[in-house]
Amino acid sequence: MITFSLQSGSNGNSIYVEAGDVRLLFDAGISGRMAQRRMASKGRDIRDCHALIISHNHSDHTRCAGIFQRKFGLPIYMTEGAYGAVHRYLEPVSDVRQFIAGNRLAFGDVTVHTIRTPHDGIDGVCFVVEHDGKKLGIFTDLGHPFAALGDALVEVDAMYLESNYDPDMLRDGPYPEALKRRITGKGGHLSNEESAELVRRRIGSPLKWMAIAHLSQENNRPDIAIDVHRRQIGTLLPLHVASRDRVGDLLEV
Repeated sequence: MITFSLQSGSNGNSIYVEAGDVRLLFDAGISGRMAQRRMASKGRDIRDCHALIISHNHSDHTRCAGIFQRKFGLPIYMTEGAYGAVHRYLEPVSDVRQFIAGNRLAFGDVTVHTIRTPHDGIDGVCFVVEHDGKKLGIFTDLGHPFAALGDALVEVDAMYLESNYDPDMLRDGPYPEALKRRITGKGGHLSNEESAELVRRRIGSPLKWMAIAHLSQENNRPDIAIDVHRRQIGTLLPLHVASRDRVGDLLEV
């Protein structure tokens, strides 16, 4: 299995996964032109993807899904709730395939496990992609650590994991208090400390690498997030950062 992040953050999200003969995109929060260019930089053609799978309704994950479908011919997979929330600005689209949160999606010999999240989007899910005995987790927009997430973390061989904010930067930053409460609340995002603690519990298992994902521009920095994780987990686990403004490393599971 091969993967890379096209972009990750509140300014737009999209992650590519290639498993055997199957090519999948998760989320469409960046422009079609940008997605096409960033995939080409890794020797991939976006038109070869078999599906676009949407995690939830927030615009940084959905804003260009209609373009991906019309311009590149990608069928869109999303829950009924998410589609109901965004269909007005996706239209016109001709191929939307709805699934129920918690169900499995099959693409040849690749299985995508969908896991319902407590994030405050409508009908949101995160994912585990399984192929040939390997599992990749795509865990962002999580709300807070929850039981099904803990179960999934034990199983994956590699993962993208949300590490959205530094508590001190958020507390002292310019956001209004209501937004600060939303981010730190049960339907918001994971802090660096929460993310690092989840990974620390995995030490000793066969986790191959982790990519720190969905960093806030205003309330986090890559060096801070990496430092927090290193203090918790040491230096044995390879860490990557899914960037807010450029294509990520080509990673193998």
